Amino acid sequence: MHKTTLLMRSAVLMAVLGAFGAQALAQDRPGAVQAWITSGDQARLMARGADARFERGEPAALVIDIDPAKRYQEMQGFGASITDASAWLIQQRMNPAQRDSLLRELFGRESGLGMSFTRLTIGASDFSQRHYSFDDMPPGESDPGLTRFSIEPHRATVLPTVKAALAINPQLKVMASPWSAPGWMKTSDSLVKGALKPQAHEAFARYLGRYVGDMKKDGVPIFALTLQNEPHFEPPDYPGMRVDPASRAAFIGKHLGPLLAREHPGTTVFDWDHNWDEPDSPAKVLSDPQAAKYVSGVAWHCYAGNVAVQAQLHAQFPGKDTWFTECSGGKWATDWAKNLMFFTRTLVIDTTRGWARGVLLWNLALDENDGPHLGGCKDCRGVVTIDSRTGEVARNVEYYALAHASRFVLPGAQRIGSSEAAGELSNVAFRNRDGSLALVVANGAQAAQTFSVRLGGQSFRYTLPAQSVATFAWAGK
Repeated sequence: MHKTTLLMRSAVLMAVLGAFGAQALAQDRPGAVQAWITSGDQARLMARGADARFERGEPAALVIDIDPAKRYQEMQGFGASITDASAWLIQQRMNPAQRDSLLRELFGRESGLGMSFTRLTIGASDFSQRHYSFDDMPPGESDPGLTRFSIEPHRATVLPTVKAALAINPQLKVMASPWSAPGWMKTSDSLVKGALKPQAHEAFARYLGRYVGDMKKDGVPIFALTLQNEPHFEPPDYPGMRVDPASRAAFIGKHLGPLLAREHPGTTVFDWDHNWDEPDSPAKVLSDPQAAKYVSGVAWHCYAGNVAVQAQLHAQFPGKDTWFTECSGGKWATDWAKNLMFFTRTLVIDTTRGWARGVLLWNLALDENDGPHLGGCKDCRGVVTIDSRTGEVARNVEYYALAHASRFVLPGAQRIGSSEAAGELSNVAFRNRDGSLALVVANGAQAAQTFSVRLGGQSFRYTLPAQSVATFAWAGK
């Protein structure tokens, strides 16, 4: 699709998004249901469709039953990671007006997507322009007293970006994950590869505690940490670190958990932060009584395995929260409609039906060359693409998948009961604290599907185009 056409559609999108909200719903006629549609052919991108209306009468053959009395997890929300690459582009490749406009569009509640969940990297990831930690030392040297510790590498780009987002949306929750401990704490004496040394557990806990404390002093409270991004993976060309379940349990139970409880009681710990294919790993940590006291939830990634394990682990440990913390699209998948279905059906609908309280995609923004990055993924895609030469923004398929949830599901909403319809329709429903309801429906079929949404003794009927997504929003009683 021509770039100018996409930019025009995005301008229209932001104009109409301002029409959604509790006040707008309250102004609708009684029983009215707003419909917002993104079609797989891109003819409609978060476009306001014809309103529906709850009425008594015979429903369609396909029915989605809504049951607000069935309450599940409380939601924090949806968003993406403010990586070094994303923050650098926003701060260094956009002018002030462009920067403010984009951040308000992404994080603003009144006329934006209202993203309320984000993730930071503690030191470098592959989407950094250099590999660093916050306490680097020459090979063979160490700093057990953390005398060289500093979050200075984040001051020029990451801190101003996340602080601006927090100013726009004070309900934004920030989690953070290291890709590696400082090299001197590892068996490799390097940020690349290696495992965390047992004798470095105490120093690494203090390192993470210093990070939480210094970020808070700079106006960025960290509500959750994971101790390692993808702890069963040692990438060959960017920071990574292997931490097996026994080591994670010992580190959390004896060091990090007690330190956070003592010095930063507002910060919790999520275990795992890795793929769906090894659920036994977080299960082992949660089975450790000492570690389990400090682990509030499990974080998942999408790159291997099946989303169904989220619900299976939740059934095993119902007192622990579920979070989905990373997935990226990229040039390996070029079919826009199929991508829309994957990101909506699997990452918005299936993860939340699988108890996720928050859903994060990977890079918030990348440039026209899928970077900047140093090692790692060479063809990942950001939620938006920022032209590094002009600062212009293109909104990618991930943007629209997130928008269908983040714009309508507010922090504090609860997932409520909704039946799975027959055929290729997937759905998930939420009730906001103000009583308004939101239902996300994805039609994965190759043909339009007509269905009814039934609540109590009334229903409305709607026809959703092939491979398209709709969010239905209405005021509650």
